Amino acid sequence: MIVFYIAITLITFGLMEALTWFTHKYIMHGFLWVLHEDHHQPKYQNVFEKNDAFFVFGAIPSIILFYYGVNPEINYKFFIALGILFYGIAYFLVHDVLIHQRFKWFNKTKNKYLIGLRKAHKIHHKHLGKEDGECFGMLNVPKKYFNRGIMK
Repeated sequence: MIVFYIAITLITFGLMEALTWFTHKYIMHGFLWVLHEDHHQPKYQNVFEKNDAFFVFGAIPSIILFYYGVNPEINYKFFIALGILFYGIAYFLVHDVLIHQRFKWFNKTKNKYLIGLRKAHKIHHKHLGKEDGECFGMLNVPKKYFNRGIMK
């Protein structure tokens, strides 16, 4: 049974990447651009951005599923919530820490995969407006960004 719950957690984590891509492309660069726009500005104006509201939007389903998933019996909702939580942690570490360097924890990485993630996101941010964007994913980005070369 534990393998089943681990599978639910991992599948949820994977589905979150697809949901993140969709949300980023069609919602953040669509009707909620008003919240995401400050994120595409060259420098952070404050410690927090309006864009940080999306973390709250992502946390709400996880919190609700944890609430309804914790009971005397093991409940699959708990493991869906866990997958969402793990993705949220990965998103924070990759997007805010590694890519945007809001915290200087991984600023000297030589890992090809992590450098590729940074390259892809840098390409995404070369567009200051909501149109003509590319690279909307976070963990799954096109292979071309993992080729050798120095990120400028």
